[in-house]
Amino acid sequence: MKRERWPLVLATLFLILLGWYLVYTRSIGEALEENAETLTEIFAEVQRAITDPDPFRSEQALSRLQDLVLETDIPIVLTGEGGRVTAVENLPFEADLLTPEGQGRLREYVVELDLRNPPIGEPGDVRIHFGDPPIVRRLGWISSLQAGGLLLTVLVGLAVIRAQRRADSERAWTAMARELAHQLGTPISSLQGWLEVLRLGPHERPGSLGEGEVADAIAEDLVRLERISHRFELIGREPELTRLSLHEVVGELERYLQARLPRLGRGIELNVDVPADIAPILGNAVLLAWALENVVKNALDALAGRGGEIDIRAFEGERDRVVLQIRDTGPGVEPEVRDKLFEPGVTTKSGGWGVGLALSRRIVEGVHRGRIELLDERPWGATFEIRLPRAPDVSAGTG
Repeated sequence: MKRERWPLVLATLFLILLGWYLVYTRSIGEALEENAETLTEIFAEVQRAITDPDPFRSEQALSRLQDLVLETDIPIVLTGEGGRVTAVENLPFEADLLTPEGQGRLREYVVELDLRNPPIGEPGDVRIHFGDPPIVRRLGWISSLQAGGLLLTVLVGLAVIRAQRRADSERAWTAMARELAHQLGTPISSLQGWLEVLRLGPHERPGSLGEGEVADAIAEDLVRLERISHRFELIGREPELTRLSLHEVVGELERYLQARLPRLGRGIELNVDVPADIAPILGNAVLLAWALENVVKNALDALAGRGGEIDIRAFEGERDRVVLQIRDTGPGVEPEVRDKLFEPGVTTKSGGWGVGLALSRRIVEGVHRGRIELLDERPWGATFEIRLPRAPDVSAGTG
C-alpha cells in the first residue's frame, strides 16, 4: 500500500470505529432502560406477593417474579446436595444435566460464577449460582473501544503530521531546486554572452571590448557562481559559527546592493545605520549575508516600479540580543499572507518561488538560533526584525 494512502485508511478506520462506538453505546443505553423497567416490574411483583392476602394470587405473583428474573438473561445454576446441578437457565452453552460430562462442565462453570459473584444459600442445601447480566459484559467492551479509538486517533494524527511534513519537505526541496536554477541561470547566461563576445573578431565586439575586460567580467561571473554553490552547500549542513561584526556583514551587503540598485530598482534609496561598535554576534558570514540579502530583495520587489526607501538599522536589544530591522515604504503585506509568509512556496510575486524568506528563517532561526518576524506596526510598508544572539565575551573568560 502506498504511503500516501495510510492517513486515509486510518481515518476511515477511525470513523468506522466511532460509528460502531456510537451505535454500541446507544444499544447499551436502551438495554439499561429495559433493565430499569424489568427491575420496576420485579419490585411490583414482590410487593404484590407480600401484600396480597390471597395465597393463590401470591403464588401467581411469585411465579411471575421468577419469569421476570429468568427474562433478564442472567446465567443461573442451581445445585443441591453434593454440589449436583439440578437446574440451569440462560447458560452461554449447551449441557445435559443427565450425563456425567454435562455435570462436569456445569460444575466447572459454577466455579467460574462463584469467583465473580458469591452464591446464595448455605452449603449442603440448595444454592443459587449466578453470573453477570449481559449488559455488564457488554459494558466491559467500552474500555476496549475507547482504547482502540484513542490509539487510532493517535495513529491518524501521527500519519497526518508525517504526511504534512513530507509534503512541506517536498515543496521546500522543489522550491529550493527552482531557486537554485534561477540563481545559476543569471551568471550562466552572462557567461554564454561573454563566450559569444570572445568568438567575435576584435573589431566586431560591442564597444571595442578587449580580452582583458571580457576576462574580468567572466571572472566576476565565476565568483558569483562560486558564491551561489557555496551558499547552497552550507544550507544542507551544520556550519561553523564564529564571532562576526554585524557592521561589516551589512556593510558588504550595502556595497553589493548599491552597485546594483540602478538595475534592481530605480528610484529606490538604501539607508544603512549599523554602528561600528555594535556588539559582535555568533554566526556564519556567508549564510547570514544570504539571509539579509533575501529580506532586502523582498523589499526591493515591494518597491519595484514605484520607488521608495529601504532602511537597515541595528541596535543592541534585551537578553543578549542584537536587533536588526529592515524596513521599506512599500504597500505592505496582505493580511491573508502574513501568517504563512515564511513557509516554503509562499510568495506575493507572480513569478516567484517563495524560497527567499523561508531560507532566511531557516538561516536565522535554524542555524543562528535567532528570530525573524514581520512586525505589525504601520498601515503601510513592511518591517522585518531579526534578533541574533551576541557572541560570548572573550574577556570574561580570562582572569
